[in-house]
Amino acid sequence: MTAAERAHVLIRRVRALHEEWARVVRALDEDAVRAPSALPGWTRAHLLSHVARNADGLGNLLTWAKTGVETPMYATATARDEGIEAGADRSAAAIIADVVDSGERFTDLAASLPDEAWTGEARDRLGNKLTGEGVLGKRLSEASIHLVDLDFGYDFARVAALLGSEFEVVVSSAIASYGDGLPAVLLVAAADGTRHEWRMGTGDAVKVVGSPGDVLAWITGRGDGSTLDGEAPPLPHWL
Repeated sequence: MTAAERAHVLIRRVRALHEEWARVVRALDEDAVRAPSALPGWTRAHLLSHVARNADGLGNLLTWAKTGVETPMYATATARDEGIEAGADRSAAAIIADVVDSGERFTDLAASLPDEAWTGEARDRLGNKLTGEGVLGKRLSEASIHLVDLDFGYDFARVAALLGSEFEVVVSSAIASYGDGLPAVLLVAAADGTRHEWRMGTGDAVKVVGSPGDVLAWITGRGDGSTLDGEAPPLPHWL
């Protein structure tokens, strides 16, 4: 499968996740939006504003990958956090509309890109290099992980099921987001006759095995690894 063919598979999965988000957020009232999320210090309003701004920021990276012209995720080093704080002060209706509209903008942009954009390169806000195809993987990761962080009925087992065959892409994207310094681990997700493996770090690796949901929770810093088989080492702080 070519990069362009893989990209269009990912676009369909991202679009499906955005549709899931649209259904969820439309069920939130003002009080629910103001309630705490599962992320320390963030209400759901903060989280939802982040999800929306992330869609636009990653859209910038798609443009960068297409044109080769540097188009950062955020205009300044502080713009990400400032946008989240400002966005959280809006009405629930405005926040909900923003989540839906930004998701549609991202997938519409992605669907319009030429084949060569998927091998074009950009850099995320931490300076990590990624291709246009990799940008789709990052959006898939954000859109799936934060469904759990919303604390509105989703757990990692459910999210892993929603991801289907693209579950592997999300774990790979999460591993790549750490950059260097990961512990040496052979990470295995196994369920229903399927098995995925990732080699992390360098040197002698400890083998860590778990269900897709438990693996996803651990690699994204949402689980301590106690539900995994093997001695799961601590991970760097999730950014």
